[in-house]
Amino acid sequence: MISRNTFKTVVLGGGESGVGAALLAQAKGFDVFLSDKGTLSEEYRNILNVHGVDFEEGKHTEERILAADEVIKSPGIPDTAPLVKKLYAQGTPVISEIEFAARYTKAKKIAITGSNGKTTTTLLTYHLLKSAGFNVGLAGNIGESFAKQVIEDKFDWFVLELSSFQLDNMYQFKADIGILLNITPDHLDRYEYTFQKYVDSKFRLLQNMQPSDDFIYFVDNEAIASELDKKPFMVNHLPISFVKKDSNGGFLHEGKLHLTRHPRTFEISANELPIKGPHNAINAMAATLAAMAAGVSDEQIRQGLLTFQNAAHRLEPIADINGIKFINDSKATNVDSVYYALNSFDTPIIWIAGGVDKGNDYTQIEDLVRQKVKALICLGKDNSKLLSFFTPIVPVIIETQDVSKAVAHAVSLGHPDDVALLSPACASFDLFKNYENRGDLFKAAVLDFAINSQKNDE
Repeated sequence: MISRNTFKTVVLGGGESGVGAALLAQAKGFDVFLSDKGTLSEEYRNILNVHGVDFEEGKHTEERILAADEVIKSPGIPDTAPLVKKLYAQGTPVISEIEFAARYTKAKKIAITGSNGKTTTTLLTYHLLKSAGFNVGLAGNIGESFAKQVIEDKFDWFVLELSSFQLDNMYQFKADIGILLNITPDHLDRYEYTFQKYVDSKFRLLQNMQPSDDFIYFVDNEAIASELDKKPFMVNHLPISFVKKDSNGGFLHEGKLHLTRHPRTFEISANELPIKGPHNAINAMAATLAAMAAGVSDEQIRQGLLTFQNAAHRLEPIADINGIKFINDSKATNVDSVYYALNSFDTPIIWIAGGVDKGNDYTQIEDLVRQKVKALICLGKDNSKLLSFFTPIVPVIIETQDVSKAVAHAVSLGHPDDVALLSPACASFDLFKNYENRGDLFKAAVLDFAINSQKNDE
């Protein structure tokens, strides 16, 4: 048996998850080496130096990496990377930071995945437990590294947002409560453009769950329903639906959320919730069922739902200009997210979209755009696909590469009670650093326009 101090652990990737994994491995007495082919941030470089963790950047020293007993891989590195293939070929275990950290925590775990809505549902679930006085941590694809928090392991619960990339390298991890919100085509370049492989990745959430564990899912989603029809999963099923009320689970009917987890029931009007739209009704039902499963009382759930504030860039109201409501939904980087956004408003929409296309199929939103969108402002370097698809559908289309001009165009096209919606359906990297940068610049442009308009009126 290999002793801990001679067990060689290599961490590939020096971001939040990689540095956290390296610190946990060191805390557990392993021989740790971190390797990043890119450049580490000054913050992470300093952390590794302060803790005496051996690392390299700007290269991968293959000889040293291939000598590892186990490799913890950043979710951003695909299994198809040549170095990872070599590791698999020689039988070296390659795992995710989540898999590694889960070995060393006593906490119960609420794991949340889906193509859309993960972050909102994760933050809401965390808020429901935290505001109820639970000793709960937040980690995964959000916030501070799970592995770093597990070093002290001071929480009774963890709420974890999990991407398919993280799930791909999880094997023994077990969720006590699992939430699967939806599965729609996304990241297919990572899955050989095979949708079933992406579905399989999402369903890894259930791989070690037991009959006593709660599985919360949106059964109206075709991919989820189809997969559940293929084979039984021996868990406590809590389906969420808009069309069929089950004896257990969530049901939205006539504007009211009905939740049941035997023997408890809970109800609340969707109009009372601070997050709006059908997609957020799903998110709220999933988070509420998770809170019920964790033992949060009805009154604590109600208060938590009413006091929740969502993260930025998710249908975030910014300001009204001339009665036009400006909404920042920069996080909507795929067509499915835009579908939910468009469905959240009943007044005419000036839609601001564009960026780096990820193989989008716009037929999914064609009918909604016909019904609701009065103008499309294309904010991107290459708008050819948007123009080709929507020119026969939308009466007015304008192109720009300047976010301030996009705002000005929206003001000139809009009327009182219209909505100016930034919901790009695309990645941001053509004009912006990331979706946060895009959303922040959009918010700043809207607020600047509003302030200048007010000054002109004085």
